[in-house]
Amino acid sequence: MTPTPNNRSEVVTQLAVASLGAGIVTTVAVAQGQNPLTALGITLFSALAAVMVGQVI
Repeated sequence: MTPTPNNRSEVVTQLAVASLGAGIVTTVAVAQGQNPLTALGITLFSALAAVMVGQVI
């Protein structure tokens, strides 16, 4: 039995939810003085990692 890949709209939804969750933490980090570009990079990385893990599971 091979797993079927999720359709495009499902991946977009997963990416949006993961980005929102990571964005909340990023907002707090920037408010405490972290460089906004560093925070944005961390947000993008964590959102993509969450989607990749979601595709495997």
